[in-house]
Amino acid sequence: MSFLDSLKGLFKRQPKSKIPLTDINKRFELIARTGQGSMSKVWRARDRMTGKTVCVKVLDRVKLAKFESRFVGMNRPSEGEICMALRHKNVVTTYEHGMSTQREPFIVYEMIEGMGLNFMIETTSKELQKNRVNILIQIAEGLEYIHKQGFLHRDLCPRNVMMTNGGVLKIIDFGLAIPFTKPFCRPGNRTGTINYLAPELIKRQTTDQRVDLFALGVTAYEIFCGILPWEKAESLQILLSHMNSTARDPLDYKPDLDPKIVAFLRKAVQRDRDLRYQDAKEFRDALKSLPKGF
Repeated sequence: MSFLDSLKGLFKRQPKSKIPLTDINKRFELIARTGQGSMSKVWRARDRMTGKTVCVKVLDRVKLAKFESRFVGMNRPSEGEICMALRHKNVVTTYEHGMSTQREPFIVYEMIEGMGLNFMIETTSKELQKNRVNILIQIAEGLEYIHKQGFLHRDLCPRNVMMTNGGVLKIIDFGLAIPFTKPFCRPGNRTGTINYLAPELIKRQTTDQRVDLFALGVTAYEIFCGILPWEKAESLQILLSHMNSTARDPLDYKPDLDPKIVAFLRKAVQRDRDLRYQDAKEFRDALKSLPKGF
Protein backbone atom coordinates (compact mmCIF):
# COMPACT_ATOMS: atom_id res chain seq x y z
CA MET A 1 0.00 0.00 0.00
CA SER A 2 1.37 3.44 -0.97
CA PHE A 3 1.65 6.35 1.46
CA LEU A 4 -1.17 8.17 -0.33
CA ASP A 5 -3.40 5.11 -0.03
CA SER A 6 -2.73 4.87 3.69
CA LEU A 7 -3.39 8.58 4.08
CA LYS A 8 -6.71 8.25 2.30
CA GLY A 9 -7.60 5.36 4.58
CA LEU A 10 -6.77 7.50 7.61
CA PHE A 11 -9.28 10.13 6.50
CA LYS A 12 -12.16 7.61 6.26
CA ARG A 13 -14.01 7.86 9.56
CA GLN A 14 -16.37 5.41 11.09
CA PRO A 15 -20.01 6.47 11.20
CA LYS A 16 -20.73 8.00 14.61
CA SER A 17 -23.15 5.22 15.43
CA LYS A 18 -20.35 2.65 15.20
CA ILE A 19 -17.91 4.45 17.49
CA PRO A 20 -17.90 2.72 20.91
CA LEU A 21 -18.33 5.14 23.79
CA THR A 22 -15.99 5.09 26.78
CA ASP A 23 -16.86 6.16 30.31
CA ILE A 24 -13.72 8.14 31.12
CA ASN A 25 -14.21 7.97 34.88
CA LYS A 26 -14.71 4.20 34.86
CA ARG A 27 -11.89 3.44 32.44
CA PHE A 28 -9.35 5.79 34.02
CA GLU A 29 -8.42 6.90 37.50
CA LEU A 30 -7.94 10.63 36.91
CA ILE A 31 -5.10 11.42 39.29
CA ALA A 32 -4.40 15.12 38.64
CA ARG A 33 -4.83 17.80 36.03
CA THR A 34 -1.59 18.39 34.14
CA GLY A 35 -2.74 21.15 31.84
CA GLN A 36 -5.48 22.79 29.87
CA GLY A 37 -5.45 23.87 26.25
CA SER A 38 -7.77 26.21 24.42
CA MET A 39 -9.98 23.26 23.45
CA SER A 40 -9.14 20.56 25.98
CA LYS A 41 -8.40 19.39 29.51
CA VAL A 42 -5.50 17.06 30.27
CA TRP A 43 -5.06 14.59 33.14
CA ARG A 44 -2.39 12.37 34.54
CA ALA A 45 -4.29 9.10 34.89
CA ARG A 46 -4.03 5.40 35.55
CA ASP A 47 -5.52 3.18 32.88
CA ARG A 48 -7.53 0.60 34.79
CA MET A 49 -7.36 -1.79 31.81
CA THR A 50 -3.57 -1.84 31.50
CA GLY A 51 -2.37 -0.46 34.83
CA LYS A 52 -0.24 2.09 32.97
CA THR A 53 0.15 5.69 34.02
CA VAL A 54 -0.92 7.70 30.99
CA CYS A 55 -1.89 11.17 29.86
CA VAL A 56 -5.59 11.57 28.98
CA LYS A 57 -6.70 14.54 26.88
CA VAL A 58 -10.42 15.25 26.66
CA LEU A 59 -11.54 17.74 24.02
CA ASP A 60 -14.33 20.26 24.50
CA ARG A 61 -16.86 19.31 21.83
CA VAL A 62 -18.31 22.83 21.48
CA LYS A 63 -14.93 24.51 21.00
CA LEU A 64 -13.79 21.67 18.76
CA ALA A 65 -16.88 22.03 16.56
CA LYS A 66 -16.17 25.74 16.18
CA PHE A 67 -12.59 25.00 15.09
CA GLU A 68 -13.63 22.24 12.69
CA SER A 69 -16.19 24.55 11.07
CA ARG A 70 -13.19 26.03 9.23
CA PHE A 71 -12.87 22.77 7.34
CA VAL A 72 -16.45 21.96 6.39
CA GLY A 73 -16.53 19.57 3.45
CA MET A 74 -12.77 18.91 3.60
CA ASN A 75 -12.87 15.74 5.75
CA ARG A 76 -10.09 16.82 8.10
CA PRO A 77 -8.78 13.88 10.15
CA SER A 78 -9.29 14.24 13.88
CA GLU A 79 -6.44 15.03 16.25
CA GLY A 80 -6.58 11.44 17.48
CA GLU A 81 -6.33 10.04 13.95
CA ILE A 82 -3.34 12.26 13.18
CA CYS A 83 -1.59 11.32 16.41
CA MET A 84 -2.11 7.59 15.83
CA ALA A 85 -0.40 7.96 12.43
CA LEU A 86 2.80 9.31 14.01
CA ARG A 87 5.49 7.08 15.48
CA HIS A 88 8.83 8.78 16.10
CA LYS A 89 11.14 9.16 19.09
CA ASN A 90 10.73 12.95 19.00
CA VAL A 91 6.91 12.89 18.81
CA VAL A 92 4.69 12.02 21.75
CA THR A 93 3.46 8.42 21.53
CA THR A 94 -0.31 8.00 21.27
CA TYR A 95 -1.88 4.77 22.53
CA GLU A 96 -5.48 5.23 21.43
CA HIS A 97 -8.27 7.69 20.82
CA GLY A 98 -12.03 7.46 21.13
CA MET A 99 -15.27 9.07 22.18
CA SER A 100 -16.50 9.48 25.74
CA THR A 101 -20.03 8.81 26.93
CA GLN A 102 -20.38 12.61 27.00
CA ARG A 103 -19.66 12.62 23.26
CA GLU A 104 -16.31 14.30 23.80
CA PRO A 105 -13.30 13.00 21.84
CA PHE A 106 -10.41 11.80 23.99
CA ILE A 107 -6.81 10.80 23.31
CA VAL A 108 -4.53 8.62 25.43
CA TYR A 109 -0.82 9.49 25.28
CA GLU A 110 2.32 8.31 26.96
CA MET A 111 2.90 10.15 30.24
CA ILE A 112 6.06 12.19 29.67
CA GLU A 113 8.03 12.47 32.89
CA GLY A 114 10.04 15.64 32.46
CA MET A 115 9.56 19.35 31.86
CA GLY A 116 8.22 21.69 29.23
CA LEU A 117 10.60 23.60 27.01
CA ASN A 118 8.77 26.82 27.91
CA PHE A 119 9.57 26.23 31.60
CA MET A 120 13.21 25.52 30.73
CA ILE A 121 13.50 28.82 28.84
CA GLU A 122 11.67 30.89 31.47
CA THR A 123 13.84 29.53 34.30
CA THR A 124 17.10 29.40 32.31
CA SER A 125 17.23 25.74 33.23
CA LYS A 126 20.57 24.02 33.61
CA GLU A 127 19.23 21.51 31.07
CA LEU A 128 19.75 24.19 28.41
CA GLN A 129 23.39 24.79 29.22
CA LYS A 130 25.64 23.60 26.39
CA ASN A 131 22.67 21.58 25.15
CA ARG A 132 20.78 24.10 23.02
CA VAL A 133 21.92 22.81 19.65
CA ASN A 134 21.13 19.20 20.58
CA ILE A 135 17.66 20.20 21.80
CA LEU A 136 16.89 21.98 18.53
CA ILE A 137 18.24 19.14 16.39
CA GLN A 138 15.84 16.73 18.09
CA ILE A 139 12.87 19.05 17.54
CA ALA A 140 13.85 19.52 13.89
CA GLU A 141 14.05 15.75 13.41
CA GLY A 142 10.58 15.31 14.89
CA LEU A 143 9.24 18.08 12.66
CA GLU A 144 10.90 16.59 9.58
CA TYR A 145 9.14 13.29 10.32
CA ILE A 146 5.75 14.99 10.80
CA HIS A 147 6.10 16.74 7.44
CA LYS A 148 7.14 13.53 5.70
CA GLN A 149 4.01 11.85 7.04
CA GLY A 150 1.94 14.51 5.30
CA PHE A 151 1.02 16.88 8.14
CA LEU A 152 1.76 20.40 9.36
CA HIS A 153 1.82 20.94 13.12
CA ARG A 154 0.69 24.57 12.96
CA ASP A 155 1.24 25.23 16.67
CA LEU A 156 4.91 24.57 17.29
CA CYS A 157 6.22 26.59 20.25
CA PRO A 158 8.09 25.90 23.51
CA ARG A 159 4.80 25.15 25.28
CA ASN A 160 4.25 22.24 22.90
CA VAL A 161 7.63 20.59 23.37
CA MET A 162 8.58 18.40 26.33
CA MET A 163 11.92 17.03 27.47
CA THR A 164 11.90 13.66 29.20
CA ASN A 165 14.01 13.03 32.26
CA GLY A 166 16.29 11.10 29.92
CA GLY A 167 16.89 14.14 27.71
CA VAL A 168 14.64 13.19 24.78
CA LEU A 169 12.65 16.04 23.20
CA LYS A 170 9.06 15.28 22.17
CA ILE A 171 6.65 17.41 20.15
CA ILE A 172 3.14 17.35 21.64
CA ASP A 173 -0.36 18.79 21.02
CA PHE A 174 -1.63 18.22 17.49
CA GLY A 175 -4.92 19.99 18.06
CA LEU A 176 -4.31 22.46 15.21
CA ALA A 177 -2.47 20.05 12.89
CA ILE A 178 -3.69 19.76 9.30
CA PRO A 179 -2.91 17.56 6.30
CA PHE A 180 -0.09 19.01 4.22
CA THR A 181 -2.21 19.30 1.08
CA LYS A 182 -3.22 22.25 -1.10
CA PRO A 183 -6.86 22.45 0.10
CA PHE A 184 -5.76 22.75 3.74
CA CYS A 185 -3.00 25.26 2.93
CA ARG A 186 -5.27 27.74 1.20
CA PRO A 187 -5.34 31.33 2.52
CA GLY A 188 -7.50 32.22 5.48
CA ASN A 189 -6.76 29.69 8.23
CA ARG A 190 -4.95 31.90 10.78
CA THR A 191 -4.39 29.52 13.69
CA GLY A 192 -1.51 28.98 16.09
CA THR A 193 0.15 30.63 19.08
CA ILE A 194 0.24 34.33 18.35
CA ASN A 195 3.96 35.11 18.86
CA TYR A 196 5.02 32.19 16.65
CA LEU A 197 2.79 32.92 13.64
CA ALA A 198 4.68 33.29 10.37
CA PRO A 199 4.03 36.54 8.44
CA GLU A 200 2.28 34.63 5.66
CA LEU A 201 -0.16 33.28 8.24
CA ILE A 202 -0.81 36.76 9.63
CA LYS A 203 -1.41 38.00 6.08
CA ARG A 204 -3.74 35.04 5.42
CA GLN A 205 -1.67 33.88 2.45
CA THR A 206 -1.16 30.35 1.10
CA THR A 207 0.97 28.37 3.54
CA ASP A 208 3.34 25.40 3.54
CA GLN A 209 5.92 23.70 5.78
CA ARG A 210 7.75 26.99 6.26
CA VAL A 211 5.17 28.20 8.80
CA ASP A 212 6.36 25.41 11.12
CA LEU A 213 9.98 26.30 10.37
CA PHE A 214 9.34 29.94 11.25
CA ALA A 215 7.82 28.85 14.58
CA LEU A 216 10.85 26.64 15.20
CA GLY A 217 13.09 29.59 14.33
CA VAL A 218 11.35 31.79 16.92
CA THR A 219 11.74 28.93 19.41
CA ALA A 220 15.45 28.68 18.58
CA TYR A 221 15.84 32.43 19.10
CA GLU A 222 14.25 32.11 22.55
CA ILE A 223 16.45 29.15 23.45
CA PHE A 224 19.63 31.06 22.63
CA CYS A 225 18.64 34.59 23.64
CA GLY A 226 15.98 34.08 26.31
CA ILE A 227 13.67 36.54 24.57
CA LEU A 228 11.36 36.68 21.56
CA PRO A 229 12.80 38.13 18.32
CA TRP A 230 10.00 40.74 18.28
CA GLU A 231 8.10 42.59 20.97
CA LYS A 232 5.60 40.24 22.59
CA ALA A 233 2.31 40.69 20.77
CA GLU A 234 -0.37 41.87 23.17
CA SER A 235 -2.50 43.28 20.36
CA LEU A 236 -3.18 42.80 16.67
CA GLN A 237 -1.38 46.09 15.94
CA ILE A 238 1.87 44.81 17.48
CA LEU A 239 1.43 41.47 15.71
CA LEU A 240 1.00 43.20 12.35
CA SER A 241 4.15 45.23 13.00
CA HIS A 242 6.13 41.97 12.93
CA MET A 243 5.54 41.89 9.18
CA ASN A 244 7.23 45.27 8.71
CA SER A 245 10.20 45.18 11.07
CA THR A 246 13.28 43.01 11.24
CA ALA A 247 13.92 40.79 14.24
CA ARG A 248 15.90 42.06 17.19
CA ASP A 249 19.63 41.54 16.79
CA PRO A 250 20.64 38.45 18.84
CA LEU A 251 23.90 40.19 19.78
CA ASP A 252 21.95 42.86 21.67
CA TYR A 253 20.98 40.17 24.18
CA LYS A 254 23.80 37.67 23.92
CA PRO A 255 26.95 39.49 22.77
CA ASP A 256 29.06 36.36 23.27
CA LEU A 257 27.11 34.28 20.73
CA ASP A 258 29.19 32.58 18.09
CA PRO A 259 28.88 34.34 14.68
CA LYS A 260 27.58 31.10 13.11
CA ILE A 261 24.75 30.95 15.64
CA VAL A 262 23.90 34.62 15.02
CA ALA A 263 23.72 33.99 11.26
CA PHE A 264 21.60 30.88 11.84
CA LEU A 265 19.09 32.77 14.01
CA ARG A 266 18.82 35.67 11.59
CA LYS A 267 17.96 33.31 8.75
CA ALA A 268 15.58 31.21 10.86
CA VAL A 269 13.28 34.17 11.59
CA GLN A 270 13.31 35.88 8.21
CA ARG A 271 9.96 37.46 7.42
CA ASP A 272 10.35 36.50 3.75
CA ARG A 273 9.75 32.73 3.64
CA ASP A 274 12.01 32.37 0.57
CA LEU A 275 14.93 33.60 2.69
CA ARG A 276 14.29 31.14 5.53
CA TYR A 277 15.32 27.51 5.80
CA GLN A 278 13.11 25.78 3.25
CA ASP A 279 12.50 22.46 4.98
CA ALA A 280 13.19 20.75 8.28
CA LYS A 281 16.16 18.81 6.88
CA GLU A 282 17.90 22.03 5.85
CA PHE A 283 17.13 23.48 9.29
CA ARG A 284 18.51 20.38 11.00
CA ASP A 285 21.64 20.28 8.84
CA ALA A 286 22.33 23.95 9.62
CA LEU A 287 22.05 23.14 13.32
CA LYS A 288 24.54 20.30 12.99
CA SER A 289 27.12 22.74 11.61
CA LEU A 290 26.89 25.00 14.68
CA PRO A 291 29.36 24.86 17.60
CA LYS A 292 28.02 22.59 20.34
CA GLY A 293 29.19 24.49 23.42
CA PHE A 294 26.17 26.80 23.73
